[in-house]
Amino acid sequence: MTALWIAHVSVTDAEAYAKYAQAAGPAIAAHGGVFLARGGRYQQMEGNDRPRNVVARFPSFDAAVACYNSSEYQAALAHAKGASERDLVIVEETPPPAE
Repeated sequence: MTALWIAHVSVTDAEAYAKYAQAAGPAIAAHGGVFLARGGRYQQMEGNDRPRNVVARFPSFDAAVACYNSSEYQAALAHAKGASERDLVIVEETPPPAE
């Protein structure tokens, strides 16, 4: 089963957050992650508005968790701490209906 990272972010320090984004991309790709949405147009329908929204698909739930816990991603994440307010959840995708 594939899994999604869903992040909602308010950037408070663009320069530091850019360092995070630069380092996080390769760490995510190394674990099979592919970005489905990264910023872009959105409409907040419920809950807290955060102007940056990111969705990445991973080949499995375990791969997504391993990526987050990896030393490469944690090094990237150090740049985001203090430079953003973030919510991130990992969700296993529902399998497509059988035909």
